[in-house]
Amino acid sequence: MRQLEKLSRDVQAGVVRAIEGLAVEPRPPDSRLLSGTGDIRIWRVASGAYRILYQIKDDVLVVLIVRVADRRDVYNPTTIKRLLNQLRTAR
Repeated sequence: MRQLEKLSRDVQAGVVRAIEGLAVEPRPPDSRLLSGTGDIRIWRVASGAYRILYQIKDDVLVVLIVRVADRRDVYNPTTIKRLLNQLRTAR
């Protein structure tokens, strides 16, 4: 994932640990379902100042990481709208 590669090594390590934790518990206590994502259901979990946006596909036991970004940038409405459109067409 290009977004992850752009981060510093120490930030990458924290984000990777958080992502690996999702493999064990896809809905950890600090995770939140993003409002306005409708039937796409995008979740978010924090890793320091960064947010990991992901989708849970329970029927196939998959956690799909869809975005990693700084908390100041991750909730940009235009980006979220584009992300939702991409996920809808990928179904």
